[in-house]
Amino acid sequence: MISVGEATMRLLARYGVKTIFGIPGVHTLEFYRGLAEGSAINHVQARNEMGAGFMADGYARSTGEPGVALTISGPGVTNAATALGQSYADSIPLLLISAEARSDSLGKGWGVLHEVNDLNAVTRPLTAFSACARTAKDIPNLMGQAFSIFASQRPRPVHISIPTDVLEQLVEDDWKPVVLPTKPQPHPDAIAAASDLLARAKRPLILIGGGAVEADIKSLAERLGAVVISSNAGKGIIPSDHPLNLGGSICLPAAHELIGNADVVLAIGTELSETDSYIEELPIAGDLIRIDIDPAKMNDRYPAQIGIISDALPATIALIEKLGPGTPVVNAAIEVADIRGAIPATLNPTQTKHIKLLEVIRAALPDNAIIMGDACQVTYSASFGLHINQARRWHYASGYCALGFAFPNAIGAKLAQPDIPVLAIAGDGGSMFSIQELITAAQHKLPIPLILWHNNGYQQIRDDMREGNYPHVGVDPLAPDFPALALAMHCHATEPSSADMLAQHIATALVADRPTVIVVTEDSGWLS
Repeated sequence: MISVGEATMRLLARYGVKTIFGIPGVHTLEFYRGLAEGSAINHVQARNEMGAGFMADGYARSTGEPGVALTISGPGVTNAATALGQSYADSIPLLLISAEARSDSLGKGWGVLHEVNDLNAVTRPLTAFSACARTAKDIPNLMGQAFSIFASQRPRPVHISIPTDVLEQLVEDDWKPVVLPTKPQPHPDAIAAASDLLARAKRPLILIGGGAVEADIKSLAERLGAVVISSNAGKGIIPSDHPLNLGGSICLPAAHELIGNADVVLAIGTELSETDSYIEELPIAGDLIRIDIDPAKMNDRYPAQIGIISDALPATIALIEKLGPGTPVVNAAIEVADIRGAIPATLNPTQTKHIKLLEVIRAALPDNAIIMGDACQVTYSASFGLHINQARRWHYASGYCALGFAFPNAIGAKLAQPDIPVLAIAGDGGSMFSIQELITAAQHKLPIPLILWHNNGYQQIRDDMREGNYPHVGVDPLAPDFPALALAMHCHATEPSSADMLAQHIATALVADRPTVIVVTEDSGWLS
């Protein structure tokens, strides 16, 4: 016989979980009994539960496999809730497991430790489902439901809480994973209708998001001769240097014009979010075909003339087969080249600095490197200006857009794929939301470069205040001495004074024995 806490950890291992991110507490001791030496699961101690959630999110978004965070009840869950919100917005399979106050106290307001009268109500709007396991036999059922969602539906996060008295109960070690369902397949009639519409299109256009990450977008685009425009989550699905690809330029006016002129728009695995396009509504005037695993996407803000409820991979394969061999009606490569060539002239001086920085970063990294971008102006420019040639290599959580996610995301990604280089980009303001996780990475000897863009505060909000004639309040925080702070957290620190020096520092950081904070100030002369 083993405790429910131990049995829960062993069940997770049987679902293939290899790493859990968390911080132990008095309510989670039975879980940690199951994470002792010899466990099939590696535990990574974060320094804040928000960081643990972001690490699990980074693990999941870089691999497509579920990431798992483990917290105490009450403040552990509310701290991790920000990461749940990010995973929900970006369709990331994150599992949050938490303790809960003892069963007889739930909802009664007795003032027990870490009490929240309805903890699951806190996380329910941020998850596919949130439930409390009131009995031991609830746990394998809830786990089966969670992993079934991750395997076959839009993979949004799940929260499962377990009361402390349930965690202490003894059970047989016989919990087994369920047989997971498969993802939905396309209906032949919908594929035939979409193929017919696309075959007659004169100006087809493809919009892709993170749901298209495994689909053969390149072959489909070449068969149609269509421009491909992606969200941030879709960058790299088709290489940036492909002649039909405009990458993450969905935020640019030239891309909006292309979308408005298309007679057929094929949207694959994207919710067409305004947080990627920076406008309230995309000017889709032509017929819209949507391929999405989520039925709710067929008739939301952008109703589809043809809706294909399916995983993107089999749907695109079926569409290519139905279209058959042929010569594209159009070839948009010249139009794409013209738009790419015109972009530099549209940039303001600060964006020009961003692009120079990004070019140095890109050249210093191999093609397979994972880059995590925080909410900062450099990242906004990277959405359209950073070249990515492989899927799941660029990550910017533009939807929820919390501050401080990039570095803990990078920790999760590096632990998931230790042989792949990982780099993070963050601003001086946003980095302070999770700066404590530098020491987590140092403890695990992770060679992650953190490019810290220093513009002395919240520059984007300063710009918005200036342009909107708002009073200038609360946007000039006192910044720490970042190199000294990095050294205090057992990390390396550098301040490059040239592009060559930055490239050299990135190369050194990728093989170091700990993280490296690389501070780049916006007014550095070499960026001009």
